[in-house]
Amino acid sequence: MKIVLASNNRGKVAELRAMLAPLGLELIAQGELGISEAAEPFHTFVENALAKARHAAAHSGLPALADDAGLCVDAFGGLPGVDTAHYATRFGYEKGDDNNVRALLEQMRGMDKRRAALVSTLVAVRSAQDPEPLIAAGRVVGEISREPVGGNGFGFDPVMFLPELGQTFAQLPPDVKNANSHRGRAARAMVELMRERWLPGRVPRP
Repeated sequence: MKIVLASNNRGKVAELRAMLAPLGLELIAQGELGISEAAEPFHTFVENALAKARHAAAHSGLPALADDAGLCVDAFGGLPGVDTAHYATRFGYEKGDDNNVRALLEQMRGMDKRRAALVSTLVAVRSAQDPEPLIAAGRVVGEISREPVGGNGFGFDPVMFLPELGQTFAQLPPDVKNANSHRGRAARAMVELMRERWLPGRVPRP
């Protein structure tokens, strides 16, 4: 079964391909099919993920999966949230992971309240008109470190410190990160939903 992934983020594509491997699905990035990125005008992860999934399904004729994820910082009232990818542009930097981290650390300089959550919402649709999309969410709470640590991962991984593991996401090997991340938690829930709703009897449980 082929599913188009409504993302061109190479890190996200690689992670989701690994996480959905138990289903034996062929995950195709929308860019490989010449599909443009969808507009994301909403204020919640689930609304934006649904918009992206429907857009990819409409332009591909295939089932689609979308992920909308972001960083929610307690001290900022849950922001940047759905605007995480563009966070740096609010402070005069170009869009990009390194600049996002730089801007965040500058804005949190001197703050002791550093609790934050990484949130991932996955939405899958069988078609653009699917009335019953599959929705799975994952959330991990940690603290924003004072400086970047680690060379793995992407996004805010270098500054997302997990007290229970004593490391940032960027310090973890990919398999350990996937087992503990917000996207990993959402993907495991999505795997179960797809087994139950889309692939009953076709995919054996491990």
